Amino acid sequence: MSQTIYLLRHGETEYNTQGRYQGELDSPLTEVGIHQVQQNALMLKSLIGDPNEWKIVSSPLGRALQSTEVICKTIGYDFKNVEKENRLTEVAVGQWAGLTTKEIESSWPNLFNNTDMYSWYFNAPNGETYDSVVSRLSTWLKDIQHVPKVIVISHGLTGRILRGVYADLKKEDALKLEVSQDVFFKLSTKKITRICSDFDDFYLHSAEDSHLNRW
Repeated sequence: MSQTIYLLRHGETEYNTQGRYQGELDSPLTEVGIHQVQQNALMLKSLIGDPNEWKIVSSPLGRALQSTEVICKTIGYDFKNVEKENRLTEVAVGQWAGLTTKEIESSWPNLFNNTDMYSWYFNAPNGETYDSVVSRLSTWLKDIQHVPKVIVISHGLTGRILRGVYADLKKEDALKLEVSQDVFFKLSTKKITRICSDFDDFYLHSAEDSHLNRW
């Protein structure tokens, strides 16, 4: 059976504009964030045909559900039929939740010891490990493998790792994947296609060739 997954990230939040790491905390979408979601949803609508043929699954965190509600309204899908999935929540950053990088570096001066700019998140006290996130996302992908059409609304870091698991990427490559809120991704036949909008033009780029582009 062939399967297609569309993976979207929530729109910009108030915490995003402040440079604060959210993890399992929450903050509402900004006006820009709502517009981002609407634009992505319009592109999605042009790709999926009948929305009721799709299973829509969302992280249960508020910013994801707010984005999902906008998507449902745009594509004509009953929000009450959305499935909430805890395994799609953002990576937990423990004591760093709600803090900026500057605040984190002030309290944890040895932050970047034995790490790099992509994997330092996993040094968070009481935070999740990379392997733990891979495990929960792998089991979720296995659970939905027989669902032919799936739309997923998740988060930046979780979305990176989910694409990495799907495409069997190494950790260092998965963590460099793009996390822009102006794009979303099609996952099909173990390939990842980047879908983005620039003004009213529509571009498709293969993630096989550009999975290390801007993020």
